[in-house]
Amino acid sequence: MASSCTINLPLWALIFFALSLNPIEARGPVGRLNGKSPQWTAAGGICASSVHIYGYKCEEHDVVTKDGYILNMQRIPEGRANTSGVSKRQPVLIQHGILVDGMSWLLNPADQNLPLILADQGFDVWMGNTRGTRFSRRHKSLSPNQRAFWDWTWDELVSYDLPAMFDHIHGLTGQKMHYLGHSMGTLIGFASFSEKGLVDKLRSAAMLSPVAYLSHMTTVIGDIAARSFLAEATAIIGVAEFNPKSGLVGTFIKAICLKAGIDCYDLLSVITGKNCCLNASTIDLFLANEPQSTSTKNMIHLSQTVRDKVLRKYNYGSGKSNMKHYGQALPPAYNISAIPHDLPLFFSYGGLDCLADVTDVKYLIDQFKFHDTDKITVQFVKEYAHADFIMGVNAKDVVYNQVATFFKRQS
Repeated sequence: MASSCTINLPLWALIFFALSLNPIEARGPVGRLNGKSPQWTAAGGICASSVHIYGYKCEEHDVVTKDGYILNMQRIPEGRANTSGVSKRQPVLIQHGILVDGMSWLLNPADQNLPLILADQGFDVWMGNTRGTRFSRRHKSLSPNQRAFWDWTWDELVSYDLPAMFDHIHGLTGQKMHYLGHSMGTLIGFASFSEKGLVDKLRSAAMLSPVAYLSHMTTVIGDIAARSFLAEATAIIGVAEFNPKSGLVGTFIKAICLKAGIDCYDLLSVITGKNCCLNASTIDLFLANEPQSTSTKNMIHLSQTVRDKVLRKYNYGSGKSNMKHYGQALPPAYNISAIPHDLPLFFSYGGLDCLADVTDVKYLIDQFKFHDTDKITVQFVKEYAHADFIMGVNAKDVVYNQVATFFKRQS
């Protein structure tokens, strides 16, 4: 089998990271967590399956974007042992990566899950679920069975999904919020904040496994996927929904595994790097609940980012088409260095991460060389790979407590 870090992988990686085999074939019964038996999947909602069972309050919220998508969010307004004297809890929005949803933060016991840890530390915690994921497959006028429902890329997550979430939280709390993203959740955060549309509602941002520049991702399978124009081929044959679990997309992915000589059963390690700190029951729950769909057009956009080595808006394929959409022959670039220099930022990245590669993250951080030096905190975790930041059994001590301390300093 190929080694866990031997390529140049596009953000395609999370396709395969999420795919990691057939969820039905999980490896056995999941143990009881903190004396509770978690539901095998979140079919009845994330609050019911993964928050209420631990004794936390949790609210399900629906938010409508300006282009008509109905997004599902969860709110954990207080910790399990709430102190009635605490008022005006600072809101935190937690944003997942591609091909997963908010459930990915809640697969460990309660004392290891980031949203519950932050709630216990006095924050008003919100989790976003971007369009196309299982609880955000609704629209005011479109159905997921229509191609038009899937006509978007992460540009629309920047322009519509994040603003809708921010407006909803700010409208209910009246406060600026902290933002925490993982992987693609960091990408859309960087792009949005660079355009300054949300910074008036933003208190600080913490970016785990930050992704923006993708030139040094290190796995064979992603390189093959991007350079073989897999997403474009999928679009040509009329597949608008990119669902790694089934259909032509699943068939294509298996073919790529075969071509690369990779054992698809171990894609979690092959794509993310050898995660140091996951337990088997967590992986079983992950496989039972993920991956989630995204749009094929979104995957094309991510592949463009890998091949072009530039962070810019979706390329429609010709100067004429780009001129129609943007008024210029090439898509506009996102200028990360335009993020306000006084915005407090926390970065945490891993030495064994094959997605957020160390070289790419260092280049990303270099874009902030003119940022106020007292507003940036950088943490390097030598033994961590990509999934350790969301599912690591020791992430509370290694990363999450540091994030909470960082947020509290910005009050």
